[in-house]
Amino acid sequence: MASKIVHQGVKQVKPILSTTKDEARRRVLNLYKAWYRQVPYIVKDYDVPITVPQCRDQLRELFIKNKNVTDIRVIDRLVIQGQMDLVETAQIWKQKTHVMKFFGDTVNKKPADFLSKFYDGHE
Repeated sequence: MASKIVHQGVKQVKPILSTTKDEARRRVLNLYKAWYRQVPYIVKDYDVPITVPQCRDQLRELFIKNKNVTDIRVIDRLVIQGQMDLVETAQIWKQKTHVMKFFGDTVNKKPADFLSKFYDGHE
């Protein structure tokens, strides 16, 4: 009885954009290609101290981070967010700090143990 209710609930959920996993995969690949083509212009326009290959490596890591997502609606939402970010970046609506945020923290973590503090020169 309960499984029928859950099954009916799943049937009533409509997809956002993609109707099949192949279509969602195609959208993800198209988004990746668009970002990949835009990277040299982003590096030049924002004057970031990072090379094009480093940016492309970071782009690949961001896409690989979400490779295990299987729900089509979540994939569509991520694709829509990626498209919005691409438009905002390409139209230079973001600032340099927003672009650099994708490359992680540049501040070194403070040492925690005694020897690390000693070697670093802290008390």
